[in-house]
Amino acid sequence: MHSTTLSFANMHNHGELFANILRARRESFIVRNQWDLPETMGMEFDQYDTPVSRWLAVHDESGAVLAGVRLTPTTARCGIYTYMIRDAQRGLLDSIPADLLYGEAPVEEGTWEVTRGFIASDIPAAIRQKVRLKLVLQMLRTSREEGIRCMLALLPSNWDRWAARCKLDMAPAGRNMNMGGIDYQAVWIDFSTQLH
Repeated sequence: MHSTTLSFANMHNHGELFANILRARRESFIVRNQWDLPETMGMEFDQYDTPVSRWLAVHDESGAVLAGVRLTPTTARCGIYTYMIRDAQRGLLDSIPADLLYGEAPVEEGTWEVTRGFIASDIPAAIRQKVRLKLVLQMLRTSREEGIRCMLALLPSNWDRWAARCKLDMAPAGRNMNMGGIDYQAVWIDFSTQLH
């Protein structure tokens, strides 16, 4: 089992891995969750998949993706869009409630957003925690490389059940809300003590 962080600067070194991440996202969000999201050629994507983002994947030797997330700096800007959580708060996204956060969405260096997180549905229960931990360790590695002190994530509301097992310092950033039949919550993840 491997973990990789992709960017537009390095994705050419990883063959089909970026396309495989987008294929796995399609399987997770469009096929399994039945969300109405953009797709083409068997891949899910949106307006936030830009060169400022990073894509983290846990994958096997063949490049099959077991889990993944997208990281985007809160300073991102592309046309009218910034990052998903902030744009939802600004009323630009119909699918996410504008009142998802307790406070105003940050725009600051060192704070990044985590979205499009998934673990493939066919991962056996016996190794799900191992896959999740591998993804968290890659998030930690990437936070050190990118100077990320804090992440703002949109996660299923059961995040508190596995946060302690993954040794993550997490706290609610907003209310519980049902989106597409799944309960979600915005959450702060503090990496500031682990940047050394």
